[in-house]
Amino acid sequence: MSSNASASAAPSRMRVWLEQHLHGLAFSLGRAVRKPWATLLTVAVMGLALALPLGLSIVMDNLRHFAGSVQQSREISLFLKLDVDAAAARALADTLRGRGDVAAVEVRTPEQALEDFRRDSGLGEALDALGENPLPTLLIVTPRGADDARLVASLRSLPQADLVQHDAVWRQRLDNWLRFGQRVVQVLAVLLGLGALLVVGNTVRLDIQSRREEIGVLQLLGASDGFIRRPFLYLGAWYGLGAGLLALALIGGAGLALREPLAALSASYGSQFALKGLDGLHSGMVLVGTILLGWLGAWAVTGHFLRQTRPTET
Repeated sequence: MSSNASASAAPSRMRVWLEQHLHGLAFSLGRAVRKPWATLLTVAVMGLALALPLGLSIVMDNLRHFAGSVQQSREISLFLKLDVDAAAARALADTLRGRGDVAAVEVRTPEQALEDFRRDSGLGEALDALGENPLPTLLIVTPRGADDARLVASLRSLPQADLVQHDAVWRQRLDNWLRFGQRVVQVLAVLLGLGALLVVGNTVRLDIQSRREEIGVLQLLGASDGFIRRPFLYLGAWYGLGAGLLALALIGGAGLALREPLAALSASYGSQFALKGLDGLHSGMVLVGTILLGWLGAWAVTGHFLRQTRPTET
């Protein structure tokens, strides 16, 4: 008999708990809807504050993707001495292809280089006046691994080598700029995240002030802090959800506005680079993060003000 009573009481407590949370969820949404201008202003400020670091983070991810694709196509130009003929150049190219740190080797003969220069420069008549081809044989070496410096040093030590061109400084500078940009994004995310917390906290604080007497009555009746705090926490979560949706909408609109001109710019350089946005998984993570941000802001403010409104014992 007692076991049956306890079994029936357990679902009842669970049902009461669920009903309280559903009531707090619906009640907080109703209060947000009843104050549309204040809700829209709070959501707009939070959404704009969150869209800035989110957009910068997407830009940095695209830049890293672009930099990675550039580094995958890096090349080392090996200019051979003028006395190295075509057969010796092809033999050297075959030798280099057998190395483990070389991915590919392209042989460009002096005739091919001269024809390319003639086509690009438009100085055909001046080149014809030279009488002989002054350009050397060129080997374009594509490294396989990440240690380009060792390969460059090895190529420079070749007896057939006249000049080795490999500008790795710009890639190092690009990596440094990307790391600096990522740190800037992190700092902005922290600062603007704190700003969003303050916006939620101030809005919830005003709501608490308007219900100070009601909260005092609930405390006198023995209501727990969790029961009183729950609607305000859900209110902060609603603000966070709205701000996250607005931030994603702003990022999506900016991506649509930039997609066409970026595609035209990439095509002019012969590249197929396209702007990558947020997928469904990352968008969901953003929404979860903004909801938690709004919840945290409301939790911090309600805890402080509930302690102030708690009646003192006499």
